[in-house]
Amino acid sequence: MGRHTIHLEPHRVTKRFRGPDGPAAARREWRALELLAEHAPGLAPAPLQARLVPSAPVVVMSRLPGEPLRGKPLDERRLTALADAVRALHSAVPPEALSRVPVRPGRPVELTATVRSWASQRRTHASAEVTSAVDRGLRWLDGSVFADGAARAEEHSPEVFGAGDGNLANYLWDGARVRIVDFEESGRSDRLFELAEITEHVGSWVERPLDAGSFLRRSALTGAEHARLREYRRLLALVWLFLLSSDEQGEARNPPGTVERQAARLVALLV
Repeated sequence: MGRHTIHLEPHRVTKRFRGPDGPAAARREWRALELLAEHAPGLAPAPLQARLVPSAPVVVMSRLPGEPLRGKPLDERRLTALADAVRALHSAVPPEALSRVPVRPGRPVELTATVRSWASQRRTHASAEVTSAVDRGLRWLDGSVFADGAARAEEHSPEVFGAGDGNLANYLWDGARVRIVDFEESGRSDRLFELAEITEHVGSWVERPLDAGSFLRRSALTGAEHARLREYRRLLALVWLFLLSSDEQGEARNPPGTVERQAARLVALLV
């Protein structure tokens, strides 16, 4: 069972949160909707109503037009609109207001600790290809900028308001522009890490691959930013390799061979 349920009506959406993180996720969602309604109206759903109680938190928002970009061919218009929407999100919240926004969950320091925990518990059920990729990824991690708690990786990165989820299903194309939904993992973040979240999310390549190079070229990154971005992409690719390996042992949510494709993606990023 998921972390929330969604009830769709013609002009509004009701999102009910559950689980231990439900109240915090609902607060993050509502905070994002309020901030974006003030600073970037139209980019995200409008906040309509919230019941932020511990037992059964609920957020009600307007329903946006458009279809999700996940699994769709992304031509130049859609790629440009996606990059424009991401740039608008990242620049929407003024620095003074952003400084009061809590850091988003799942930052690199947390992911690094999580990967090490997974590595200590992993079983040798995977194929030789996947096992080799995991081993290479863990050796890279031990010598990476994340080895000392991720401080070196983040110390010079510009902070932005981040959605916290790179799933292209959350980016809606209405024929003219892209708008963004789902902010339960949102918060103050690192622009480069947020870009890596999009390029490395399984939804960006498992069906119709996102042209990551073309997307990132629209972000006007410096050489130093490209280098830091690559480190974030490697970390997230390793995270996804563990996640997809775990999925294979339970209910399959992706096409056969997805974990092997993820292993190849990680190895390519490590070269």
